[in-house]
Amino acid sequence: MTNVFATRFADGQAGHEQVVFCQDAQSGLRAIIAIYSTALGPALGGTRFYPYPDEDAALSDVLNLSRAMAYKNALAGLDFGGGKAVIIGDPEQLKSEALLRAYGRFVETLNGRYITACDIGTYSEDMDVVARESSHVTGRTVPNGGAGDSSVLTAFGVFQGMRAAAEHVWGSTSLAGRTVAVEGVGKVGHRLVDHLVGDGAQVVVFDTSHTATERVRGKHPEVTVVPTREELLASQLDVYSPCALGGAINDDTVKALGARIICGGANNQLAHPGVEKQLADHGIVYAPDYVVNSGGVIQVADELHGFSFDRAKARAEQIFGTTRQILALADKDGVPPAVAADRLAERRIAEVGRLRGIYLGS
Repeated sequence: MTNVFATRFADGQAGHEQVVFCQDAQSGLRAIIAIYSTALGPALGGTRFYPYPDEDAALSDVLNLSRAMAYKNALAGLDFGGGKAVIIGDPEQLKSEALLRAYGRFVETLNGRYITACDIGTYSEDMDVVARESSHVTGRTVPNGGAGDSSVLTAFGVFQGMRAAAEHVWGSTSLAGRTVAVEGVGKVGHRLVDHLVGDGAQVVVFDTSHTATERVRGKHPEVTVVPTREELLASQLDVYSPCALGGAINDDTVKALGARIICGGANNQLAHPGVEKQLADHGIVYAPDYVVNSGGVIQVADELHGFSFDRAKARAEQIFGTTRQILALADKDGVPPAVAADRLAERRIAEVGRLRGIYLGS
């Protein structure tokens, strides 16, 4: 196998500890693994398989995603640092056993500094293949000792965060009678719709995939499907829930949106620094994405200790309390919730990470 393995340690890569470039020409693998922090433990984060336009776009995404994972794991109370990986290419065209196994061998070279899992474009079945070459894999299928689809608890956690935000804004955790827009009804979004309908919410959805929206409508005929994102944002909304790709909340979104709450499953929802202040200025409560969507990483992290769904779900329920704490802290300090969440995460990383400097003896 002809391959290329290049690594960069923290030298201006957005404060990251390590950034690894992996290439295997024969299988077509081009991947980047980014480790933001191992202060709390091994860097845990999924592998995204996506047709980036170029390597620069892939690098920018993996740097942002790995930083968010460090903060997500910290606020979820996990003893894991933050990392992420991206594989460049269209998974429908490029994914193969050889490519996934080549990727697994690169993961293994990091000797446990990075533990991978599923993300957009990768599934539990793919992690089973990666695990044939690396022991540092989670998010595997149930028959292979894994926890299965992590979107189950991701959606559950987003729902808990939304309930906390509703309590903060309206004084009640119930979403009954509220209009909630879900953008993206894929792995996480369609499960979130289940929770919302069950709670009595009026749900409006948009997805670029006709198959995805038809699946939702087939299960919940009362859900409204709109043909464009613009129409979704222009609807009379109480809650907007971005559950597709990142960057959904930009200047135009803030201007178009009439919702009081933003709470969704997508990663890196804020398109650029400063959007969080615009939201606050417009009276929109933003439940930070890496707080409310941490149910998935809670699920795969539990797998590393011998998976118990009940134990993982109980921990994911705590997203309600964490979201409530962050929104209260934001009001107390007069800052946007995203800033309050960052401060809380950074404090845990610093305080708990420091303990690794205490010598335990031999």
